[in-house]
Amino acid sequence: MSSQESKPKPPKAPQRTTTIEHDPFSAPSVYYGDSHGKNTRSRTLSTFLDAGARSGIFSSHTQQGRRTSHDEQSFQPRKFMIDVESTMKTLLSREDTDENIQITVDDKGPKFLPVRTAASGGYRRHDIRGTYALSSLLQELTLAQDNGRKQILLDEARLQENPVNRLERFIRDSFWDNLTRRIDGSNIAKVARDPKDWTDDPRPRVYVPKGAPEQYEYYNRIAQEHPDIRLDVQWLREDCGDPEYVRDLNNAPGLLAVAMEEVIDPKTGKKDLRGMPFVVPGGRFNELYGWDSYMESLGLLINDRVDLVKSMVINFCFCIKHYGKILNANRTYYLGRSQPPFLTDMALRVYDRIKDQPDSLEFLRNAILAAIKEYYTVWMSEPRKDPITKLSRYRPSGIGVPPETESTHFTHVLEPYAEKNNMTFEEFVDAYNNGRVKEPELDEYFLHDRAVRESGHDTSYRLERVAANLATVDLNSLLLKYEIDIARTIRKHFKDKLSIPAEFCGKGMVPGYIETSSKWDRRAKARQMLMDKYMWNEEQGMYFDYDTVKQEQTDYESATTFWPMWAGGATPAQAAALVTKAIPKLEEFGGLASGTEKSRGEVGIHRPNRQWDYPFGWAPQQMLAWVGLQRYGYEGEAQRLAYKWCYMVIKAFVDFNGVVVEKYDVTRPHDPHKVEAEYGNQGGDIKGVPREGFGWVNASYIYGLQLLNAHMRRALGTITPYDTFAKATEEAAEQEALLL
Repeated sequence: MSSQESKPKPPKAPQRTTTIEHDPFSAPSVYYGDSHGKNTRSRTLSTFLDAGARSGIFSSHTQQGRRTSHDEQSFQPRKFMIDVESTMKTLLSREDTDENIQITVDDKGPKFLPVRTAASGGYRRHDIRGTYALSSLLQELTLAQDNGRKQILLDEARLQENPVNRLERFIRDSFWDNLTRRIDGSNIAKVARDPKDWTDDPRPRVYVPKGAPEQYEYYNRIAQEHPDIRLDVQWLREDCGDPEYVRDLNNAPGLLAVAMEEVIDPKTGKKDLRGMPFVVPGGRFNELYGWDSYMESLGLLINDRVDLVKSMVINFCFCIKHYGKILNANRTYYLGRSQPPFLTDMALRVYDRIKDQPDSLEFLRNAILAAIKEYYTVWMSEPRKDPITKLSRYRPSGIGVPPETESTHFTHVLEPYAEKNNMTFEEFVDAYNNGRVKEPELDEYFLHDRAVRESGHDTSYRLERVAANLATVDLNSLLLKYEIDIARTIRKHFKDKLSIPAEFCGKGMVPGYIETSSKWDRRAKARQMLMDKYMWNEEQGMYFDYDTVKQEQTDYESATTFWPMWAGGATPAQAAALVTKAIPKLEEFGGLASGTEKSRGEVGIHRPNRQWDYPFGWAPQQMLAWVGLQRYGYEGEAQRLAYKWCYMVIKAFVDFNGVVVEKYDVTRPHDPHKVEAEYGNQGGDIKGVPREGFGWVNASYIYGLQLLNAHMRRALGTITPYDTFAKATEEAAEQEALLL
């Protein structure tokens, strides 16, 4: 036999068909579903793949094939013929050297993998090189497995996709859906079970307010139809915020019902109830959270998910109507605690998108009515309202040790008191919670601890052991925005008269009384003057929290100093001072730090980092500052800070297998997601592919991109730090000027 006869011939490449190609950047369910289904060109190639697999061309041997710069048939975009299981096994064994099912810059593999090309019929191979492309390959293989694919044709464009676009696509097509929850019979067995239920008999439990009897009937029916899930359905007392009642609920903690909608069951044709959807923060946080939802809404609206934002507003109106407040989250142990109030801005943004719909004005009416009730009964009532300054504080009610923390969280605080009272740890906690032992100092400690949690900024040395005494810049900026929004809405949409029905009346209010815009205009003006008096520091050019007990300004330099700009409460002169004096103090490599290093003070073994202090940055602080800067005309500063934050997010995404986390160290150029502080960092535990990111960081990235011009987006796509981009831009401008 001649040598020519013994040489194997490459399989014939599949012929081009007239079938229209699928978008190589389509959502995974489309790309690995429809595109590999019947009657498509990809299916023709997939059939060939199966034949190739049978002939052994997908063997996972490590010998490297002949390298070529391109396939002979490079007239079409390069595609790879991939056997999913064997390729993933080879990829992980070569590249995932720390065995965490991620491919990152920390892995020590060879950083290349040869794969078969479709244009050569699988005869030739092409090297996929570099951390980003290899981690993208791992992600695509994982997604293919999710969709039941054993062999795939993979577009090279999907591996080399501009990372800015890739993360944007992940958020739009996958992350939001994977963070979306609803509460009803379809999932109550799972969502009603509480991982923080430390009782002897943890079980799914749901509490229903007296004003929602249809839900009580619904959940009881679910419990009867599915006795195996052991669902415990309970009425909630009408005075559900009573501290002793909330404390006693800790013996049987449960989920608090939220809004449901009436639907027709397609199987029976009968009316039924279905939970209104909401977006959760991510990580271990799986309930309806307060200010997280607002921050998420800023990105959801850009991604045309107004349906989800509208639904979350409806859920919040339900909470205010039945629980008296927008809760920290919808669990029984949060009944005494709210979160930073953003309802009016959230509702108005939705209304602006749905105003042509027939129910839009009624939606807006309910949201404003709920906000008015919350304003009066929560934020402008004692103890949250300071009777001297008339400003508001985070000051929730509660008795005993907060039960939602890990069982050992307060051990170091409580053990000395147990020893003092000659009790075991468990005996003391029980005696203290139930009032048999009085410890005023401990009461004060937990008062401030709850206030820190209500503020959303848990934890920070700005607030530690003093939070409940502070009229904070952040809270009063939000209430100023409420006052401005309510005044404008009543004037513009309700002919300057808004009647308040009984269900939105607070204690002592008469149903049917009329709200007018002038009242709210006066309130806004008064609060602005009070903030100037107590919080503005002319010398420092910043706003500071005010200690209502010591009756003095604090000196903690915080990123919340920009919140009055977001609310529209700063004068042009104050805004200019904030730009020239506050930004230089708080701006870091990756955007704004939560506070300055000077204000945080020294940290060490006995004084650890707090996650809302320097050097950490958080999405809410960035977004509110950007909006505030834009409001006052500082577009350049807003763009610069947005670029820095988005750079940091995309840098971690590219180098660390698509990671998007809760918070970042804005001083770390290379691995900003590696945060060393209490509670760790949610969102980093990726296996193969990022599935949900983290809610408000997803939103901040989507929102931040809207602020950037085309040159900035291109630079961001090449992972160019801001200083490098700015220098190159300046040099280009100088050269252009010389030419002119």
